[in-house]
Amino acid sequence: MKNLNIVLAVIGGAVAGAAVGLLVAPHKGEETRREIKKFIRSKGLKLKKDQLDELVDEIADEIKK
Repeated sequence: MKNLNIVLAVIGGAVAGAAVGLLVAPHKGEETRREIKKFIRSKGLKLKKDQLDELVDEIADEIKK
């Protein structure tokens, strides 16, 4: 039962965080993605779509550990 409570708390926190993020986001998603790309490029990084997908997979794997 304790594990179920933990899972429900994590899911509830994720839903609440997503809701707050949507409500207080300063820009639309497309504009935010554009700004992220501009920031990454200003730091000298150039990621292609497949490289970005690999990076996302690596981050997801680290989070699971």
